Amino acid sequence: MDFYFNFGKRVSDPIMHPINTIAAIREGDAFIFSELFNEYHQKVYFYTLSKTHSQYIAEETTQLTFIKLWHYRGSLDESLPISQQIFRIAKTTCIDLLRKEAVQLKLLQAKKQDGSRQTHITEAVEVKELQQRLADIVKNMPPVRRKVFEMSRYEFKSHKEIAQVLSLSVKTVENHIALALKQLRHFLMFLLIWMLFF
Repeated sequence: MDFYFNFGKRVSDPIMHPINTIAAIREGDAFIFSELFNEYHQKVYFYTLSKTHSQYIAEETTQLTFIKLWHYRGSLDESLPISQQIFRIAKTTCIDLLRKEAVQLKLLQAKKQDGSRQTHITEAVEVKELQQRLADIVKNMPPVRRKVFEMSRYEFKSHKEIAQVLSLSVKTVENHIALALKQLRHFLMFLLIWMLFF
């Protein structure tokens, strides 16, 4: 937002006492106001910049300070130096801007955290659904095939150990595992794609 004061020059204006300056501004003297703007604009800007190290905050503070000075000119105190009142407005304006920046930053961070949390929740739900689908497929296998598969994949037993426990030949165990994997093939392909891209 740009804020400019472009007023015509006054001819043969006397140098005014500070109190008279405030009185003139209170009465809406645009020329005197423009003189103040020219005198204090850079002072307010560099003062704010030295405190905040932010060009954006300094620019906004400076512009809003003089907007408020003009808008609330009727409440200026003629017993106080105009410089003191200008910098008091600048200080409160700067604090308000910094608070708004802090609030916006917190909202942005909270939004990112919520998004990250939602992503984790979604992933957890998807993993649980995949596990349930796997359990359902295994559950629907013929009893011997299911037992062979569970002993191989969940109990980490070798083909020979499974054969001994179930009184089967190693070849039979291998056939059951092959059939179980074939039954799971589509599910495993889907799971592989999910792991690679999500």
